[in-house]
Amino acid sequence: MSLVSIIIPYYKKKNFIKKTILSVLNQTYKRFEIKLIYDDTDLSELRYIKEIIKIDKRISLIVNKTNIGAGYSRNQGIKKSKGEFLAFIDADDTWNKNKLKLQLNYMKMNNYKFTHTSYNIVNNKNRILKSRIARNFFKAQELLKSCDVGLSTVMIKKNLLNKNLLFPNLKTKEDFVLWIKILDKKIPLIAFKKKLTKWKKTKNSLSSNIVQKITDGYKVYKYYMKFGFFKSIYYLLILSINSLIK
Repeated sequence: MSLVSIIIPYYKKKNFIKKTILSVLNQTYKRFEIKLIYDDTDLSELRYIKEIIKIDKRISLIVNKTNIGAGYSRNQGIKKSKGEFLAFIDADDTWNKNKLKLQLNYMKMNNYKFTHTSYNIVNNKNRILKSRIARNFFKAQELLKSCDVGLSTVMIKKNLLNKNLLFPNLKTKEDFVLWIKILDKKIPLIAFKKKLTKWKKTKNSLSSNIVQKITDGYKVYKYYMKFGFFKSIYYLLILSINSLIK
């Protein structure tokens, strides 16, 4: 059985993290490790986190000396992970109990290296607001106009990543950049259609901050894709429109 390393960055999610961890521990696939990265210079919640990790010896805690953001925190977890496969989940999302088993089997049976699944978007009361259906991406160009990949649904072979292929330093859209870079390496992102994740939409989350998303969206095209100013604005406009439509 392959070891799966599960990467969870943590920043002020005390009301959600235990439920997230339990959704991982309750997986029917049991050969995994959890790398939980505490990314907050305010240590007031650290005691609570240390109590949670006592639940299971497969959980290890990494405490950042400074606040480095979710992307760089995931990189810390990746570097210290031992798994053949990596899976990501944010500290307020949850998984279906068969998520790892079904997705891993799907990848192994088809020799896929990079996959994502469909997912439900839920509110704080766990009520489903809408769903996102996963689709295949074979070229970066197919993803540029709409970021349709749920980070907490992604599973990837660890050996695809290296020091030049990790999460960038952005507050939002950091996963968008990494997926584009992987697609640029001619590695397809394959869809597994089952809805196996609940993505929690909260009012104060970074992913809900419109100004931050627009700023980082521009950076994706201008600084990471190396597009010119007008081309960057064009893609940012399309991205924003598609986000509103969804």
